[in-house]
Amino acid sequence: MSESAVIKPYLRLSGLESLVVRPESNFINIGERTNVTGSKKFARLVRENKYEEALSIARQQVENGAQMLDVNMDDAMLDGVTAMTTFLNLVQSEPDIAKIPIMIDSSKFAIIEAGLKCVQGKCIVNSISMKEGEEKFIREAEICKMFGAAVVVMAFDEKGQADTKERKIQICRKAYQILTEKVGYPPQDIIFDPNIFAIATGIEEHNNYAVDFIEATREIKRLMPLAKVSGGVSNVSFSFRGNDHVREAMHAVFLYHAIKAGLDMGIVNAGQLIVYDEIEPQLRQLCEDVVLNRNNDNNEATEKLIVFAETVKAKGKEVVKDDAWRKGTVEERLSYSLVNGITDFIDMDTEDARLKYPRPLDVIEGPLMDGMNVVGDLFGSGKMFLPQVVKSARVMKKSVAILTPYIEAEKTEVTDAPIILTATVKGDVHDIGKNIVGVVLGCNGYQVKDMGVMVPTDKLLDEAERCGAAMVGVSGLITPSLDEMVHVAHEMKRRGMTIPLLIGGATTSRIHTAVKIAPQYDNGVIHVADASKSVTVAGSLLNEKKEKFLEDIKTEYQKVRTDFENKKPVKKYISYEEAQANKVQINWEAYNTPAPTFTGTRTFENYDLNEIRQFIDWKPYFIAWELHGSFPQILTDETVGVEATKLYNDANALLDKVIAEKGLTAHGAIGFWPANAVASDTIRVKNGTAEIHLEYLRQQIKKAPGQPNLSLADFIAPVSTGIEDYIGAFTVTIEGIEKYIKKFEAEYDDYNKISIQALCDRLVESFAECLHQRVRKEFWGFAKDENLTKEDLIKERYQGIRPAPGYPACPDHLEKHKLFKLLGGKNTTHINLTDSLAMYPASSVCGWYFSHPRSQYFGIGKIKEDQFEDYVQRSRLTEEQLRLWLRPVLND
Repeated sequence: MSESAVIKPYLRLSGLESLVVRPESNFINIGERTNVTGSKKFARLVRENKYEEALSIARQQVENGAQMLDVNMDDAMLDGVTAMTTFLNLVQSEPDIAKIPIMIDSSKFAIIEAGLKCVQGKCIVNSISMKEGEEKFIREAEICKMFGAAVVVMAFDEKGQADTKERKIQICRKAYQILTEKVGYPPQDIIFDPNIFAIATGIEEHNNYAVDFIEATREIKRLMPLAKVSGGVSNVSFSFRGNDHVREAMHAVFLYHAIKAGLDMGIVNAGQLIVYDEIEPQLRQLCEDVVLNRNNDNNEATEKLIVFAETVKAKGKEVVKDDAWRKGTVEERLSYSLVNGITDFIDMDTEDARLKYPRPLDVIEGPLMDGMNVVGDLFGSGKMFLPQVVKSARVMKKSVAILTPYIEAEKTEVTDAPIILTATVKGDVHDIGKNIVGVVLGCNGYQVKDMGVMVPTDKLLDEAERCGAAMVGVSGLITPSLDEMVHVAHEMKRRGMTIPLLIGGATTSRIHTAVKIAPQYDNGVIHVADASKSVTVAGSLLNEKKEKFLEDIKTEYQKVRTDFENKKPVKKYISYEEAQANKVQINWEAYNTPAPTFTGTRTFENYDLNEIRQFIDWKPYFIAWELHGSFPQILTDETVGVEATKLYNDANALLDKVIAEKGLTAHGAIGFWPANAVASDTIRVKNGTAEIHLEYLRQQIKKAPGQPNLSLADFIAPVSTGIEDYIGAFTVTIEGIEKYIKKFEAEYDDYNKISIQALCDRLVESFAECLHQRVRKEFWGFAKDENLTKEDLIKERYQGIRPAPGYPACPDHLEKHKLFKLLGGKNTTHINLTDSLAMYPASSVCGWYFSHPRSQYFGIGKIKEDQFEDYVQRSRLTEEQLRLWLRPVLND
């Protein structure tokens, strides 16, 4: 696996990895101000036992972008063990600080061991070394390993600190061999610090220190690619103490080159990092010369930087915010916060409004709803977009949460708005669209009661009757959900219900709703195409013109059904026998069947999300938010570009965070087996001594001359050729979303809740793309020289295909059972199959691998009764079972 694919195990689940000095790097910024040797203020607070105030320094480091916190209590006036224990216990009780990993920093191992006993999750020990010999080094390493900590190893032995490139490499290599071979330390838990020393001191021997570190880093990463490299970045500028302006520039220049060489992390003040490109050109050039030891004969470059430093003063940084809106009335402030999605002042403004109005409920029905009406009007007129509306809902929910205890104390109801009951139908776990609809409806004054996913029909309808719902909305993504929606409509009619039924979801359509669902229920079935339409539909169903609206829908759907029936005869079909005779013609004798590098199953646990994210196709992410356009052009679109850019930046920031926290995990499984077509549409797979028969369907629509009727079985060599061919299978899944959903729901943060769901869907699709590329180039190797762009991958310009059971080329979901059996089931795939054969976690993908150059994606379309009868015989299932599962492709 490439270096970029190595997972950083020293980031515990609550870690944060958001700051990147250069976009393509994974450099980790370690906050240094919680170090008594480096911060006079922190040292004073600790000595005075003002630990609560000392915590504020840690919090400030996190807010400034630190992704780890370096904690050091090495002070002669302190009891280091007590100080470390006290402070780290306090840190662990502060979620805002404890969300990033801790680096326990001390030259005294007793203090390190005390810290190890306090920290939850994985931390980093800084540091151990061989300066007192190998025996002590091994003993300390074994203790660190026992606590599961990653460890910083200083380039230091009994001869002293390494100050040249050669010595740095030599010591690190020896330490690596001891740790991995004698201690059994995981190589990815080893972090080398090859020593950053001060440059530009006026002493010529020091001039090459930065270059030595950078080049040593490059070689260490080449020799030991799983290990990490760190360093105390602020050391490099030590000779310019007191001149933060120059020091910050030196740090940025040094990091720019060190990161390119492989530096993974660095200890530096998180509040004093500037962007390389934003350094004034003259200063940047002077720093380049000093850091890279260029033009520095007789300390010439050093002298020039010293002269320049005399002319500048440290420049403060301040962000100017336009807070003029804060001077308005409380109503104006609440409206501004709602329209702009600002939560910073909502606690204060809600309290001001509560004190101003006679009852807390008046605040909701007054300024809050007035503000949301503005949001609704802007959204309806196309001047606000869905991501902004969801941010507005976040503000609204937080304000209502503040008011709710006061309302409950008065024994009043929060609202008497109509209740809309929503659910994802039984057997389906997908709910992004449903959640978006819920937010949009909530923003427009409706009470939305969400029943969740995989909701049985009886449970849904019982609740609708119990709570007096004004309407029921059902959603689903997989094709079996369409039949479940038909069942919901049928049951509503059987129960004698009178409330409308709303239908939504990616696989639903106006035609299917009109033809299959609406005839089952007489009191209103309406297809809702997207979230923006839900408000209009709900409003039409709840005003005085409801009956006319329903009558118009009924008339419209009757016309749809009539048109559908009239169009049926247009398509001509051939017999199944004729379709089999018109299969894809492949000269198998002239084809050299590629063999995979292994047979059986291989799993990929905790696959690197940083590698996966490189394959993301962002277009569907924007579509989920109802922003339509090609990526990246959508970012500069005249109408939606500004909001699309915000959405994109927010998504990447959230992705950075969850990757750093290791809150999401990616698991994959692939397998390859000998296979041959043993009948026209049957593939025999040999799994050891066992055999499994995969059954496929064939197109039956009449094709133009020379165009074959396709079946996936066409792309596997027939057994009659005597050629041993192969088929592959895969599953990929993203686990861990539940805790984020729970967190964002608790924070009334629908924006991030929907974002994380949409991102997980993008990640799993990207994971499938990533593994498929590796299959083509590496594991099966039939396209080793492939060199495709991301655009090529999106447009499927690769050799081979990965069709999924339940989708157009192989529409029978039941074949998933065979795929999962071949791969080893839940134990290897981390995926559960529901009764409707949806996969859980919801962000999961599975499919088959075909390698032949002629293989292609296609849709079966409709099949005739003769093929269905043959499929019943081949599948050995009942006709009733198969009619249920194959209903979408049956030509009835």
